[in-house]
Amino acid sequence: MVAVRDGLAGLADPQRAAAMAAYMKSAMPYRGVGAPAQKALMRTVLEEHPVRDRRTWHDTVLALWDEAGFREERYAAITVVTDRASAGFLDVAALDLVEHLIVTGAWWDYVDVLAIRTVGPLVRAHPAELVPVILSWAQDENMWRRRTAIIHQVGTKGSTDTALLTRCLEPSLASKEFFLRKAIGWALRDLAWYDPGWVQGYVHDHGDQLSGLSRREALKNCGPG
Repeated sequence: MVAVRDGLAGLADPQRAAAMAAYMKSAMPYRGVGAPAQKALMRTVLEEHPVRDRRTWHDTVLALWDEAGFREERYAAITVVTDRASAGFLDVAALDLVEHLIVTGAWWDYVDVLAIRTVGPLVRAHPAELVPVILSWAQDENMWRRRTAIIHQVGTKGSTDTALLTRCLEPSLASKEFFLRKAIGWALRDLAWYDPGWVQGYVHDHGDQLSGLSRREALKNCGPG
């Protein structure tokens, strides 16, 4: 944790930090460290300070996240969660930690990577335990749990569970929230690379329920007609 914070401080660029915060509309300040430099730093830190047990992993993630003074520290926490060396710690019990990051992060740059790279794999690995959870998130009052449910299958290509996707989309079809409308479109657009016919059929059947944004996004990869 100290190595991460010291490393970010050493790479800080105040001028760039202001621009990054403005772009992300972030109340939490940035150090001004770009993504490539963040990745290089975290690669070094994790090589020099490997996380060898679950308790250390959990506590490191929480400390970086909850005590963050700069947004890059939270990106570092996500890197620890998604690092290949952490795969053994990502089980059903880890969902509580990931949910904490999603709910307290409450912005797309945090939520999207956690949804796709942690929640999605967890649901696929433990469907009996976690499909009911993701379906409850799909209708949760918290917008970011809903967004997670909608996009958690992005990137699964032809193995997308379309029945589950349908159930995750349905509670938010009438929502006026931009981040939910965009998420619906993204989930459908991603699937359309592999099954455009299914997506076209879904849009046809739910055309009067989908927002214009969701519909346009969904059909981008379906080709003409």
